[in-house]
Amino acid sequence: MQRARCGLRPARSNPASTRAVGVMQAASASGSSTATLVFIIGDRYIVAMALAIGIALFLLTVLGMEGFAYVMHRWVMHGPGWCLHASHHRPRTGCWEWNDLYAAIFAIPSIVLLLGGVQLGWWPGATWIGAGIAAYGAIYFGFHDVIVHERLGRHVLPRSSYMKRIVQAHRLHHAIGTRRGAVSFGFLWAPPPARLKAELQRRGRKAPPARPENADVAR
Repeated sequence: MQRARCGLRPARSNPASTRAVGVMQAASASGSSTATLVFIIGDRYIVAMALAIGIALFLLTVLGMEGFAYVMHRWVMHGPGWCLHASHHRPRTGCWEWNDLYAAIFAIPSIVLLLGGVQLGWWPGATWIGAGIAAYGAIYFGFHDVIVHERLGRHVLPRSSYMKRIVQAHRLHHAIGTRRGAVSFGFLWAPPPARLKAELQRRGRKAPPARPENADVAR
């Protein structure tokens, strides 16, 4: 019974002091080192499980954000939010465009969750979910702003078939400069470019010529 109480100490207490107190209680109750060893193994198991659950939450959040981004891009940005997103389908003058406000808007949940999980004592999973949102934002920035739109002024050559596919798919998305009629609304997943070109042709739209580094993607 004494060991059971050791394992149920408050989660917000200092882990090091909790372990020390638990070891002392277990040792004094049993008078042997066996109880101490069992407690340490159990404590490490709980920490390992918490870490595994956190990493799973992080990865699921990154994957889930792609679905969220697709919905927002297709039905909000190309819907009532077109007033901001339209700037992204037009030639940009200067370093910024109205569409950049979406990055600030989508960063708010990540900031709130990280602040709550790290500083305010919220459920620990909030930290992992907030980190997952932030990680997706970083991946999106690297793909969308750095590689596709070259907003840092550097041309990055996509080499893998996956990168060539999603880069060309996003360029096909930008073949349409209006609110309606665009294809491929995902960022980290996209249908084959050949299918997107066929869909554009079916809609009476003309696909832009492929860049040299992407010329073999649709084959």
